[in-house]
Amino acid sequence: MTTDTSLVSGYDAVFSDLDGVVYAGPHAIPGAVEALGRLADVSVQLAYVTNNASRSSETVAAHLRELGAPATAETVFGSAQAGAELLAEKVAPGARVLVTGSATLAAAVEAQGLTVVRSADNQPDAVIQGFDPSLGWKDLAEAAFAVGRGAVWVATNTDLSIPQARGIAPGNGTLVAAVGAATGKVPFVAGKPEAPLFTTAARHLGVHRPLVVGDRLDTDILGGTNAGFDTALVLTGVDTPLTALAARTPERPVYLISNLEAFFAPYPETTADGARYRCGNAAAWVEDNVLVIDGDSSDLDSWRAACAAWWAARPDVATASTPEIRWTVTGRG
Repeated sequence: MTTDTSLVSGYDAVFSDLDGVVYAGPHAIPGAVEALGRLADVSVQLAYVTNNASRSSETVAAHLRELGAPATAETVFGSAQAGAELLAEKVAPGARVLVTGSATLAAAVEAQGLTVVRSADNQPDAVIQGFDPSLGWKDLAEAAFAVGRGAVWVATNTDLSIPQARGIAPGNGTLVAAVGAATGKVPFVAGKPEAPLFTTAARHLGVHRPLVVGDRLDTDILGGTNAGFDTALVLTGVDTPLTALAARTPERPVYLISNLEAFFAPYPETTADGARYRCGNAAAWVEDNVLVIDGDSSDLDSWRAACAAWWAARPDVATASTPEIRWTVTGRG
């Protein structure tokens, strides 16, 4: 009898980010959709978690299927759904909700048995705010009037920016900040890096030990940590081994992987010998506040050893900080 020692064998689900993990721009990341498709073969469920609150789950799933990834509306969890479910926990059944956002967000609110209204004059019990490119000053003003009068306020997410073909545009977080500035209030937040998006997915799938995989420390990894789930930083998107090394404590991933194919291989073990940490042929230790790495900078094991050594020496860090690094030439650990 053989025992599965692959990285993913200890988990009942994978919660995957989208951009930078499954695709980059219009194209699938090489090997990603194939790896996601293999999860069913090892009895690991798959869900996609996204802060996007303007596209429906079916629209996202259809896009993923076009790229070759396994996806249904039931396996896509956006911040609109998480926000609506979070809101439903905080108001009475049938409560009036001012929706400042997309038709997708309004539908998610109605699915919770709540009543959608369009004006602060309707005396809403709550406001839910999500991104929609058609939102204008009047919409934000209506939200501010209601929030200022004491309505429960939920934001689907607080992403400050949205990448667009022409550059970086303001995201939902900037619009939420405008309402906050006008009212002095702070919303409940459903999306990354807060926990509700992840706990919503876990509840719907009936899983208890998911692995959160993403390419961003400040959203995917922090969000998974906030939800109490293990995390894997995949190096196909925004963050790098160096930014992971420098990360503040709650943004430190459990795993560093180069691509999603790493799910199906044993994860290299890191061992400690006093203050020296070894992974594969690499080793790392801290010497007079300098991180010494004995290995090849192109070998991910070197960075795994480095993270273990530096994090052990700096276990509780509130601000990201890159250490001084000295590489040795032996490469033998």
